[in-house]
Amino acid sequence: MHTMHLVLSSSQCSIAENNYCLFCRAKESMYHALAYATILEMQAIMTFDPQHILAAGTTMKEAQAICQRHRKKSSFSKNFTEEELHAEVCYAECLLQRAALTFLQDENMINFIKGGIKVRNSYQTYKELHNILQSAGYTQSDNHSHFEGGVKLGVGAFNLMISMLPTRTLKLLEFVGFSGNKEFGLQQLQEGSAETTFRSFLCNMLLLCYHTFMSFILGTGEGDVEDAEKLLQPYLKKYPKGSIFLFFAGRIEEIKGNLDAAIKRFEECCEAQQQWKQFHHMCYWELMWCFTFKRHWKMAYFYADLLSKENSWSKATYAYMKAAYLSMLTADDSLTFGETAPTLFRQVPVLKQKIAGKSLPTEKFAIRKARRYLTEKPVPLPAPPLEMMYIWNGYTVIGKHKDLTEGMLKTLDEAQAKLENSPRTEFTTDDQCLLSLLKGLCLKHLGHYEEAEHYFTLVLCNESQIKYDHYLVPNALLEHGLLCLAQGRKDDALKLLEAAKQNYKNYSMESRTHFRIQAALHKAKGGGENGIHVPSSP
Repeated sequence: MHTMHLVLSSSQCSIAENNYCLFCRAKESMYHALAYATILEMQAIMTFDPQHILAAGTTMKEAQAICQRHRKKSSFSKNFTEEELHAEVCYAECLLQRAALTFLQDENMINFIKGGIKVRNSYQTYKELHNILQSAGYTQSDNHSHFEGGVKLGVGAFNLMISMLPTRTLKLLEFVGFSGNKEFGLQQLQEGSAETTFRSFLCNMLLLCYHTFMSFILGTGEGDVEDAEKLLQPYLKKYPKGSIFLFFAGRIEEIKGNLDAAIKRFEECCEAQQQWKQFHHMCYWELMWCFTFKRHWKMAYFYADLLSKENSWSKATYAYMKAAYLSMLTADDSLTFGETAPTLFRQVPVLKQKIAGKSLPTEKFAIRKARRYLTEKPVPLPAPPLEMMYIWNGYTVIGKHKDLTEGMLKTLDEAQAKLENSPRTEFTTDDQCLLSLLKGLCLKHLGHYEEAEHYFTLVLCNESQIKYDHYLVPNALLEHGLLCLAQGRKDDALKLLEAAKQNYKNYSMESRTHFRIQAALHKAKGGGENGIHVPSSP
């Protein structure tokens, strides 16, 4: 929405002034109400602050009530007035955003059910509106483009999100009437982004999130960077000090492997405004990874420390990352920070928290890894920043630059040598398999396919001896499958990917691995439908 452009550009009036402008009309206009509630929801999602979540939920509920007043009164009439069509699309958007808040708000399972009902109602509304747009009897009005933009946003978002889900979740959703097609979803969002409507900005932001984040964290890391740059440039040109645009500019440089340019952009983002500290925290997270990719452990620690002091998303994860970076330093270097890795690792389980009744997967992973430091004589983790880097698909980033990949391989070789020179423990096989997986990834990106395959196979050969890190085996199969795919060995790739999907369960980061397996299978099968029948409507 154009209103958000004002909010996110420091060259315009302040956030408080923009919010006040929206608030003035939020009690009477459904678009003003929706815009105001959307801004509060963005704040809630970034902060995870219970007060912000509550405020956003209340405001979104009020916006929904305003939309309800303008919706079609009789369900028997098939004809909609122009105002009723806009009310329907705004109502569906309110439902979808309220569902997202419901998942954040409470630990009660009832809320998950309520959230699911909201999602389904929103989905069905968008589906009906899409059919109206396609019908012969639909006549365009002066505000047609804004209505169509709202439908494209909802239809595109649903298709894209549903298509990315693992197969078993997809089958369950198909049973209750959902379906999703990735290409159709991207097309709808592209069309919505290209138009000049209230929802163009949101379509654009969803596409940028997909290409720069979701395709990496929940996929094989092959988002369309060129498309992302084309989408971002007009906004960055118009709002050169807009925090969100500077942030995405930094993220694009980061995934291209241009780390110095990325660091500069993230620093500019922090300088651009001081009112929404959450943008600073998002930048700190990315800066932490940029310095991790460069193997600048002290600077990475600095940003992990800032996050641990200022942000409440996951104190356990931040403590784990601080400990991980200190573990890569010498004992003397570590002392200059006034903390030690073992002490920080021991704090990780105590800092556990729950959001919507569940611990964050990354947090659970960090707690499991930190447990070995709870004994009197802990066995050190071999290369914890490099392992967590894999969880966030960072090897796809460094794989773009030979020097970064070779540097990481050198660090892994050093960890391997240290492990071989240490007394054997109950963790030795797990640690060796971890280093084999990570070395295989580096070698794959360097084009040494035969060596890479050897290391992936090594993990599988030691499967029965792995005691704790059972996630390594399905991930080795996944990476081996992607390697075969890169070599054009499609049949071998499909066998490995199906084995990873079907034969393993109840391991760390399982959902994230299944998302990636699904993306790899989608790629291997040549795109199109994603495991379910997709009708012409959403």
